[in-house]
Amino acid sequence: MNDFSLIETMRWEPGHGIIRLRLHLARLKRSAGRLGFIGAEKAEEALAKVHGERSPLRVRLTLSPIGEIAVTTAPFSPLPDNTVWRVAIAKARLDSTDKLLRHKTTRRDLYEAARREYPADIADEVLLLNEMGEPCEGTITSIFLDDGSGQLKTPPISCGLLAGVLRTELICARRARAQRLSLDDVNAGTLYVGNSLRGLIRAQLTTGD
Repeated sequence: MNDFSLIETMRWEPGHGIIRLRLHLARLKRSAGRLGFIGAEKAEEALAKVHGERSPLRVRLTLSPIGEIAVTTAPFSPLPDNTVWRVAIAKARLDSTDKLLRHKTTRRDLYEAARREYPADIADEVLLLNEMGEPCEGTITSIFLDDGSGQLKTPPISCGLLAGVLRTELICARRARAQRLSLDDVNAGTLYVGNSLRGLIRAQLTTGD
């Protein structure tokens, strides 16, 4: 388990600093502990050095198995509030028994292969199902379904997916709860995708034609 690093991708905002920093650090430390990585306790100090000016930044932190930390930043433009992403369904499947899917790592071959199934002008994001055909997550987002109950539904970790930081925040705030979903559920409700960098984004399924 030494051929990959852990990743946290975050958003820095003027006047606020890194959004959801506590949750990002908690996930990093939890994953490091479970996978035997060292040095996660130094991440907060490394991130404290991140400073922008008047515009948001995309912040990426990696932690290697031996505790090497790298932080990079790039300008980030938030999506307009009325953005709707087209989401296609990947042929690639996730294995719900793969415990590594629960951690955000640089081992992303499966996600990148799913993304390559559709050109960017056809789909903004690609939804991955597990071996049982259950919707799990996007290549860079968690998924959420508004079924009219007043609380968003998001697949449980046991389906084979990442414990997304935005997902965790919404569950802790009781705006979402974990529930296994089917494609019929998704087609019958209102779909959203999201992550800590971009927030919650309205989505529509597309066949990719």
